[in-house]
Amino acid sequence: MNLISIVEQFHDLFVAKYAERLLPVQRNALNAIRRCRTPDAGELNVRCPDCDQTEWRPRSCGHRSCPQCQNHETSRWLDRQQAKLLPVDYFMVTFTLPYELRPLAWSFQEQIYAMLFSCAVGTLKDFGLNPKHLGAEVGMTAVLHTQTRRLDFHPHLHVIVPGGGVDKNRRQWKKLKGQYLFNAFNLAKVFRAKFLDAVNRAELKLPVDVPEKWVVDCQHVGTGLPALKYLSRYLYRGVIAEKNILSCRTGQVSFRYADSATGQTCTRTLPGEDFLWLVLQHVLPRGFRRVRDYGFLHGNAKRLLGLVQLILRVMLEPIPPRPRPVFKCPLCKAVMEITAFRRPAWMSG
Repeated sequence: MNLISIVEQFHDLFVAKYAERLLPVQRNALNAIRRCRTPDAGELNVRCPDCDQTEWRPRSCGHRSCPQCQNHETSRWLDRQQAKLLPVDYFMVTFTLPYELRPLAWSFQEQIYAMLFSCAVGTLKDFGLNPKHLGAEVGMTAVLHTQTRRLDFHPHLHVIVPGGGVDKNRRQWKKLKGQYLFNAFNLAKVFRAKFLDAVNRAELKLPVDVPEKWVVDCQHVGTGLPALKYLSRYLYRGVIAEKNILSCRTGQVSFRYADSATGQTCTRTLPGEDFLWLVLQHVLPRGFRRVRDYGFLHGNAKRLLGLVQLILRVMLEPIPPRPRPVFKCPLCKAVMEITAFRRPAWMSG
């Protein structure tokens, strides 16, 4: 099954049912996915230099919510992250907004998501700098997810943290002792206070039933690479892999997911137009960055990261630039050259 065929089949029903709730960014994503790899996305004229074969090929839409696009960008991101890995234990800290705050997050997505980043990262920075815990500046990679495995709306932030930090005063690396980062209950208390303060300062109205206890999960994840690969799945290619869409029959779409509590594979079936809503409600505000690096992992801290890698004796092999996908000639399999571009008809007007 592919998402485009489901969009084509249920487009009108979906718009009729969800038009009042549909945000402009979601409508744009819907239209982009619908056009992807069709003439409506534009076409490229390609020519084989060996056998002179020429043909027109449709372009991909390039939208970050399209499951057919951005595989190259995902691979490039993983390459960059692998070049930053250190020979230390890694931890994944997950900050979750409670159920009672989800309506607020839906109504003010850009503001609330930005607060989620700043408050979660600020909490980890404070704990890292505290001499009782580490007494050093930590590095982090934070990724925003808005979905559960069942694709329900559930904003949370995953943060990958290497086990150690930089003491800038002493110009030294401080390694974390043991396989324990910070106390999750204490992280949750500080995160809650920071977040509620940020909401109040933004003059947004909090619900009356904000819970006293929030959830922060802190897990040891070994070398860090498996966690990065897990997070990379949803960076640029939407919230569901097409291989997990099982069927589309009699107006119903079924997809599979792994239950987070048991690890067992489960199936969810619902009307096609409701399935499209599950997918499109996770389209982020335009220009909002889903993944961000901090501390010595930030893009502007290459010299500091290089010093840390030198101290830890990291032997890095240069990663060659990952080549972009190419068009292959259907006759002789040679790499074809792009010779012209044709705009789609809807753009010509």
